[in-house]
Amino acid sequence: MPIIEELQVSIQRLAGTEDLPLPSYMTGQAAGMDLTAAVGEETTILPGERKLIPTGIAVAIPEGYEAEVRPRSGLALRHGVTLVNAPGTIDADYRGEVGIILINHGQAPFVVRRGDRVAQMVVHRVCRVRWNACGALIPTQRGDGGFGHT
Repeated sequence: MPIIEELQVSIQRLAGTEDLPLPSYMTGQAAGMDLTAAVGEETTILPGERKLIPTGIAVAIPEGYEAEVRPRSGLALRHGVTLVNAPGTIDADYRGEVGIILINHGQAPFVVRRGDRVAQMVVHRVCRVRWNACGALIPTQRGDGGFGHT
């Protein structure tokens, strides 16, 4: 059975959000932790509109890692609600509140309530790239074939 790496990450609940759960995995093999809305009152997102939804948490992602904020497939399928900048990146040196930029691509207003699961977060290792400028790249069978090529 594969071993899943565990990583200790510091998290801070922001004032007034003690009633909300910390990000959590909904199943034993889920890759993403659900993030909840820390709105003070119901927030309506009209069709075509986007809003920044607070989560009430700040995290200290360790150096060498990043957290990606991703849409929830159920919201996208049922309501047409997704993230504007998917995936959003939380860098290891960011210490502010995690915010979710939701957009309503659906045809009806979408109401966000306190505690609603609005996005998910996945933590990954990262590497630093050191570019090696060259005159030509090693050729491949695909070459420069782009969109719709394969």
